[in-house]
Amino acid sequence: MIVGVPKEIKNNEYRVGMTPGGVREFVHHGHTVLVERSAGEGSSFPDEAYAAAGAELVDTAEEVFARAEMIVKVKEPQAVEIEMLRPGQILFTYLHLAPDLPQTQGLIKSGAVCIAYETV
Repeated sequence: MIVGVPKEIKNNEYRVGMTPGGVREFVHHGHTVLVERSAGEGSSFPDEAYAAAGAELVDTAEEVFARAEMIVKVKEPQAVEIEMLRPGQILFTYLHLAPDLPQTQGLIKSGAVCIAYETV
């Protein structure tokens, strides 16, 4: 599977969907992991750490979304990201859809398979 980790673009969100350790595990089990350059900077994970763990660094979120079979994010996708989702693509992220009808409708229209998690 090709797993993609884009840089979070929601205002004031500095976390990243996967640590270098997570990348290492996916790669160890035969998966390809694409990480957008500088995705981990806000969490103090430099690009070099992702590369050392076996990630392929890519220049844009567009490339991550175009190539990945599963997208891993921290926060809900923003409108521009929803537009990049495609049918059958897996989105693994935190979703809180109740207050955001446009987001809900956009995700339904995308045809992506959404796997949501909740933090405690």
